[in-house]
Amino acid sequence: MNFPIYMDHHATTPLDPRVLEAMMLYLTTEFGNASSSSHPFGWHAEKAVEASRAEIARFINAHPKEIVFTSGATESNNMVLKGVAEMYHEKGDHIITQVTEHKCILDTCKYLEKKGIKTTFLGVDNTGRVRLEDLKKAITGKTILISIMVANNEVGTIQPIAEIGKIAKERGILFHVDAAQAAGKIPMDVEAMGIDLLCISAHKMYGPKGTGVLYVRHQNPRVRLVPLLHGGGQEHAMRSGTLNVPGIVGFAKACEIARKETREESKRVAELRDRLEYGLQKELDYVFVNGHPIDRLYNNLNMSFLYIEGESLITAINGEIAVSTGSACTSGSPGTAVEK
Repeated sequence: MNFPIYMDHHATTPLDPRVLEAMMLYLTTEFGNASSSSHPFGWHAEKAVEASRAEIARFINAHPKEIVFTSGATESNNMVLKGVAEMYHEKGDHIITQVTEHKCILDTCKYLEKKGIKTTFLGVDNTGRVRLEDLKKAITGKTILISIMVANNEVGTIQPIAEIGKIAKERGILFHVDAAQAAGKIPMDVEAMGIDLLCISAHKMYGPKGTGVLYVRHQNPRVRLVPLLHGGGQEHAMRSGTLNVPGIVGFAKACEIARKETREESKRVAELRDRLEYGLQKELDYVFVNGHPIDRLYNNLNMSFLYIEGESLITAINGEIAVSTGSACTSGSPGTAVEK
């Protein structure tokens, strides 16, 4: 057995060899710019991008023209929050999210508050779930966006997304989800779940780092965003910049693999997770599982060990096991798990 054992897949995943194989052509001979329309190098790159767009759209039950390529979920989430706040400011100035969101949501909301946007940070129950009654009570006539992550990146709790989507639709409010941790682990269907905006990062599902997707609903309703970046007008002028063709191709391959293999893989990994949980609770006293006991990601195990600090425990096992006490973006901050 090779040490250390990597058990921090919520932070990032290794690149699947099949993904790398799909990318290699576009890292070498097919190096064209997808926006270059005057020669075969650009045509081939554009064709690869559009085929990838179609595969990723299929992955979440969307239309290819609703897929916008970005550098990752952090950029995508910023595009949504800032883009909606500016585009719909005449309609309202209120956003609803939850206290356990990723920092790219929480910090962006705090930034928008300085610009006059009001934000309600919903609390969660002891399993990490939003209470639907609290959500309903928080909605006002000025609410323009509800932003709730599909699955928590620390405790793995899965939110009642379809129910939230129904509430948002009934009230005529846009519904955004950060699906970075959920995509590739649980089925994502933007139509069935009532999602208007959705963000994914490839590196969370065995794809390349630095590649992401933003889904923007095209009809019922048609969602419009003020762009975060201006320039060459790529991606329907919503995200200017030269497209990362190898990353996009790799992302699509990761989606294809997940679409075909997740059902079987989830059973295998869930059994390993449950075996580890049982072993720890059998051998140790004062060990507790955090998050929802049932509605959680199959690859997630978040536990509390009483009478020992998390950082001290990690230091003790650091040479043998790679784990974390919180999200990668806040892993250097004391009290991260409590804060989030």
